[in-house]
Amino acid sequence: MARWLRPLVGALLLLEGAAALSFLHHRYEELVQALFRVQSQCPYVTRIYSIGRSVEGRHLYVLEFSDYPGIHEPLEPEFKYVGNMHGNEVLGRELLLQLSEFLCEEYRRGNERITRLVHDTRIHIMPSMNPDGYEVAAKQGPDSNGYLTGRNNANGVDLNRNFPDLNTLMYYSREISGPNHHIPLPDNWKSQVEPETLAVIQWLSSYNFVLSANLHGGAVVANYPYDKSQDQRFRSHRRTVNTPTPDDKLFQKLAKTYSYAHSWMHRGWNCGDYFADGITNGASWYSLSKGMQDFNYLYTNCFEITLELSCNKFPPEEDLERQWMANREALVAFIEEVHQGIKGMVSDENNNGIAGAVISVQGISHDITSGDMGDYFRLLLPGTYTVTASAEGYQPLTVTTTVGPAAPSLVHFQLKQEVVRKPVERKASGTRMNNKALQKKVVPRATRRGTQR
Repeated sequence: MARWLRPLVGALLLLEGAAALSFLHHRYEELVQALFRVQSQCPYVTRIYSIGRSVEGRHLYVLEFSDYPGIHEPLEPEFKYVGNMHGNEVLGRELLLQLSEFLCEEYRRGNERITRLVHDTRIHIMPSMNPDGYEVAAKQGPDSNGYLTGRNNANGVDLNRNFPDLNTLMYYSREISGPNHHIPLPDNWKSQVEPETLAVIQWLSSYNFVLSANLHGGAVVANYPYDKSQDQRFRSHRRTVNTPTPDDKLFQKLAKTYSYAHSWMHRGWNCGDYFADGITNGASWYSLSKGMQDFNYLYTNCFEITLELSCNKFPPEEDLERQWMANREALVAFIEEVHQGIKGMVSDENNNGIAGAVISVQGISHDITSGDMGDYFRLLLPGTYTVTASAEGYQPLTVTTTVGPAAPSLVHFQLKQEVVRKPVERKASGTRMNNKALQKKVVPRATRRGTQR
């Protein structure tokens, strides 16, 4: 009952005072103008910044919403949306522009829900990760756009197959009791990625993102990690090989939050496919190597899902308003999911924050780390958990805490320094594998064709 009731109540809250928006496809210059227009209308709660440039020199702009733009506030989670990773999948690009205008307008109107969201969350919105590919697709337009026209970047590379393959390293690491989070990057990774991918990886390293979604097209389903199957024998398109993460139940809940707040995604039958509840494990759909959502989970603290939002990759302008109304509540409800689980500060005995402290949850073999100020955010489902905070040079501390269905539980850790003893020569432990050790059994990725994500 609650699953159906929440989207309805949320939608009613958003209806009051909702203004009519322009529903048009935006070329690069028009996209930039739209972002700066929002920033000028809401100057005190927005900021525009660029994380880098595309192959052809276009900025990869991000619009930030926060009550203190440009500043990370301790215990305030960081959230991001990324659109248009595939240049010819354009609905996400337009929805994120609409969302930006909507957040600004509703904040100015005093909408309590939106005001609370902006004050309690640092929201980063990147409408286009692949502006070069979009321009190629837009030249043909919706009516004559080919299935692959503009999909890749200007170098002809699929950006969702261009991140370092940390899945293979993780599967091997798991066999030898190695690290289960923040898997080290290959030594030569920078030479293997495109400018857009490099910019995003550096972006992920600069902000302690907690939750994220990247917006695609070609299907209607909320897709969650892992995207890549562990068994390399199963590489065929559409082969069912469910490959769950240690946070599988949480990811399913996150995906259902979007699908049930969406007007029809949760029904399951869309675009000739059927997905129960409108969600799918990525590898269960088809195995995908070097994807962005798996990279987020394995390299950072961020939990990311992939949203496939339309059967038509480049829908006509007359369909944009209907799509916005179908996705509006879901886009807002998913941001709100960042406020669950536990969060707190990890500090020393003098109340100085400890960066890089490891937060482990008993029974879930995926850790996260504290940010530069010592604050951490661990998304969890309601329940009782045993949680340990540890940091080099400090005694670990373990507590038991209960997570409710509403706001996150506040759990602070104050760590005591370890007693200094005479150093003893030791071999490196299995949990601190270097990069070369993890790559001994790396399996070359397979060539994939006809995929959508």
